[in-house]
Amino acid sequence: QVQLVESGGGSVQAGGSLRLSCAVSPYTYSSNCMGWFRQAPGKEREGVAGIYYGGRRTYYADSVKGRFTISRDNAKNTMYLQMNSLKPEDTAMYYCAAGRGGICSSVYAYNYWGQGTQVTVSS
Repeated sequence: QVQLVESGGGSVQAGGSLRLSCAVSPYTYSSNCMGWFRQAPGKEREGVAGIYYGGRRTYYADSVKGRFTISRDNAKNTMYLQMNSLKPEDTAMYYCAAGRGGICSSVYAYNYWGQGTQVTVSS
């Protein structure tokens, strides 16, 4: 059964930090690509960060480079997104995703999606 469950969202002031977690069913965890996307009201869903199966290759959107870190713990079938120096423009619903596509920066690489966790950053 495919299952991705996000947690760790919440409200924080600008400059603060949050860590999102995504618990993944074992079958889905073996996907080549795992990533985080976000969608703010009235805006399109955008890729935030992605990580390849081996964990050594990652990608980040320009808007979060240097502030966010994606990682995965294979022993726990869990992916994380550490978010530091948060800005009000980071406010969005954050989704974790997994897929067998070849290019983890592309939304088309992802087949499975979680339900999302809300992140709100106040100024």
